[in-house]
Amino acid sequence: MPESRELESFLALAEELHFGRTAERLRVSTAQVSQTIRKLERRIGVPLFTRTSRRVELTPVGRQLRDDLRPAWSAVTAAVAKAVDAGRGVTGTLRVAFGDAAGGQLLAGVAERFRRRAPGCEVEFREARPAEVLPWLREGEVDVVLAGLPLDGRDLVTGPVLVRELRFLAVAAGHPFARWDAVPVADLARVTVLRCALPDPWLDEHAPDADLRPRAGLQELLTLAGAGAGVLPVGAHIRRYYPRPDVAYVPMADAPRLEWGLVWPAGTASARVRAFADAAAELVREPV
Repeated sequence: MPESRELESFLALAEELHFGRTAERLRVSTAQVSQTIRKLERRIGVPLFTRTSRRVELTPVGRQLRDDLRPAWSAVTAAVAKAVDAGRGVTGTLRVAFGDAAGGQLLAGVAERFRRRAPGCEVEFREARPAEVLPWLREGEVDVVLAGLPLDGRDLVTGPVLVRELRFLAVAAGHPFARWDAVPVADLARVTVLRCALPDPWLDEHAPDADLRPRAGLQELLTLAGAGAGVLPVGAHIRRYYPRPDVAYVPMADAPRLEWGLVWPAGTASARVRAFADAAAELVREPV
């Protein structure tokens, strides 16, 4: 029977497909990951990965094992976390990440409600650039993040939608779009579209050649838009929280609404995370 360390290493490598990143994620050496995977392959009797100097890929047996094992492993880790929480109660520190001022304000309201039901638990806020969201979640830097949905990943859990809002384009004040009542989605093909590193399936479809800025923060992207370097798709809240004389915000005529919710790593949903997610859902359900 494989050891838990072998299964954990296998699932991490199946997600990362890179020995170095897997070692960083598990906080061990690359050599240890390689040795553990080889030991697991000897137990099973077939290769689980194909390895070349440039890439790592799952074999058919490896893909099947990943798909069969992941739900069971998530259930085991969740059960252990639940048992620990039952003994400790909702205590300790919950680390929550957000991306902009609106998200921070929403989470501050959630934290106030959360603290009333869990006075023994502290909430620590961290502001994250888009490119930091997924690494922070997967490396354990934060427990939960408020992010645009969907934030795909078999290793992630998404809570209920907390906010739905219209999509806008941030454009230079002198841009032709700034004089329009609304910009049709089809017109995105005519301009350079600026984007952060987080996935957005709708934008992937309608702006596949967008200028991705993996390390860019919101203010940097707005500055680029204001300088005429491209147009930036944003949610409606951005025009309220980030008014700028060099930027005009124009509605997108036929775009679906943006959705926002809490996301956390699968299998690590502690009582703190569950209680915080419940507080968030209750807060947005209240009439204003």
